[in-house]
Amino acid sequence: MQKTKKFTLISLIIVTPLGFATKFYNGIFAEWVNNSLGGVFYEIFWCLIFLFIFVRLKPILISIFVFLITSVLEFTQLFSNPFLNVIRSNFIGRTIIGSSFVWSDFVYYFFGCTIAYFWIILFLKSDK
Repeated sequence: MQKTKKFTLISLIIVTPLGFATKFYNGIFAEWVNNSLGGVFYEIFWCLIFLFIFVRLKPILISIFVFLITSVLEFTQLFSNPFLNVIRSNFIGRTIIGSSFVWSDFVYYFFGCTIAYFWIILFLKSDK
């Protein structure tokens, strides 16, 4: 399990800045990169966090759990209340819970969780 934790940390060090970079990208397809592709990195990030904390949990459970939780967060974007507005008032809050509901985000969440699932499987195989 030590290798898995090490690879998870290294992956988080790589994935986290890439995810944030999608929010600041200004080149070709910038709107897609900023608003959609970032969802893939968002899911991978959360799957890696859960792997780091719950290293013995099955990869499929991590991926499904993260997909479900982030899907619920996506639906919270349909609501506006003072508590959510305070969270969304800064960059990190908007990055974590989002600010606008878009059905297509679920596709990117699915791809991110699928990529994370296979990534985790590779980690676990290397630890044997």
